[in-house]
Amino acid sequence: MPRISARLKGFLPMHRLLFPTLRATLLSLLALLAVPPLALFGVPAAIAREAPASFADLAAALLPGVVNISTSAKVQARGDVPGLPDLPVFPPGSPFEQFFRDFLERNRPGKHGHNEAVPQMRRLQSLGSGFVLDPSGIIVTNTHVIDGADEITVTTQDGTAMKATVIGRDDRVDLAVLRVKPEKPLHALRFGDSDKMRVGDWVLAIGNPFGLGGTVTAGIVSARGRDIHQGPYDDFIQTDTPINRGNSGGPLFNMDGEVIGINTAIYSPTGGSIGIGFAIPSNMAKTTVEQLIRYGHARRGWLGVRIQQVTSDIAESLGMHDAVGAMVAGVTEGGPAATANIHNGDIILKFNNQDVKEMRSLPRMVAETAIGQEVPVVLWRDGKEQTVHVKIGEMPEEQKEANLQSGQEPAPVDRPMELSGLGLRIAPLTSETREHFQINPDQKGVVITDVAPDSAAAQKGLKPGDVIVEVQQEQVNSPEDVKDRVERLREQNRKSVLMLLQGSDGLRWVPLPLSPTPRQPG
Repeated sequence: MPRISARLKGFLPMHRLLFPTLRATLLSLLALLAVPPLALFGVPAAIAREAPASFADLAAALLPGVVNISTSAKVQARGDVPGLPDLPVFPPGSPFEQFFRDFLERNRPGKHGHNEAVPQMRRLQSLGSGFVLDPSGIIVTNTHVIDGADEITVTTQDGTAMKATVIGRDDRVDLAVLRVKPEKPLHALRFGDSDKMRVGDWVLAIGNPFGLGGTVTAGIVSARGRDIHQGPYDDFIQTDTPINRGNSGGPLFNMDGEVIGINTAIYSPTGGSIGIGFAIPSNMAKTTVEQLIRYGHARRGWLGVRIQQVTSDIAESLGMHDAVGAMVAGVTEGGPAATANIHNGDIILKFNNQDVKEMRSLPRMVAETAIGQEVPVVLWRDGKEQTVHVKIGEMPEEQKEANLQSGQEPAPVDRPMELSGLGLRIAPLTSETREHFQINPDQKGVVITDVAPDSAAAQKGLKPGDVIVEVQQEQVNSPEDVKDRVERLREQNRKSVLMLLQGSDGLRWVPLPLSPTPRQPG
């Protein structure tokens, strides 16, 4: 006991000595606990928000406005077993689906010596999603969900099934508007502002994956402005929200319960979700949907130009500091651009006071501009900026152009000129060269007769039969014109020459690297 007392007597003074320090430390720790963890690293408390505790209330409020869409179409099926029912509809990839396919294949007429059956008609079915935009029965979905269907059925959350008709569809952005006739008003959803969505914001998806019915998934906005090469107006929201086959046409919601996207595509090697889904932004969808309801088709602004990407080589050849904008590679005769005096070779830097940072931005800017509106367009021409004003027209229906082909092989072209260092042989446009390369009688320029296989021209896609229309934005009418302009650029120590080519796929600008003037031996 004395030993213990001695130890305690020895501890107490140290305890009294350390207590103020311990108390201060504990108070500091308690203060830190009141601060969000990210604030310790310089992130403001207002930004370091916690994840929602539950999506249950939000999902309950939104589910009645999301619908399942099923379609069917009659197709001719060969080898069906007479008297057997059509193949049942199972979720894609289901083992039952494969079982029935194997069964029908084993019992196919003619496989065991039976007489071949007469081709029969079978109804194919597909499933997708959509949402209610108006209580009277206006439904929004993807075009590919209802593509080819001769019967469309919309089923609401409470199991009510209704036949639907198509009000309008727009293949360019994959949107369609349907109409149903409900016995009572439907639960409508509203569009939100997709431009306000930021990378990292929470989003909720509701749809009909694999035909399972109303399914809720959650995630975040992974990226914005994605171009997945599905059309000229690609500007998708990317999300890691689980989206699968059957979710197409379903809504993507913000935390206020507003539709900020329409789920359209996924990136997946297996067909299932791997966390990369894409949705059409609501601000793009709103305009299209309004036009489909009002006109039955989308009305888009039209400039009347063909454009191509401005590469670093093109920028250098035109004296530009940066490779930005959209290069005009063709102007539609009588179109808005032609009326405003926009030329081949112009670089569109700004459209309606918006910077055109890359080529793919321009079609969307033009399409969203009101028809009949006059807008300023800033061009790069002759080494400086110029501004023209264009009255936007309405995009006409697409026209298909037939490619002329000949079964004959005319005689080879005589005396072509070689362009030293470019790997090209060129010749004038004569009746012989026009016949040989099937060139329009009205076409002007100089024809390419041969392209060296390992040359830069071959790597750029140049081929015999292409016509050089302009060199460095100056028209050429003879091989000598082309050669003179190329040699002039070499004397100026330019790194590349810019050519406007007319090929089977239309006009395009091509920059070719220039090597120094070849020296003759001796």
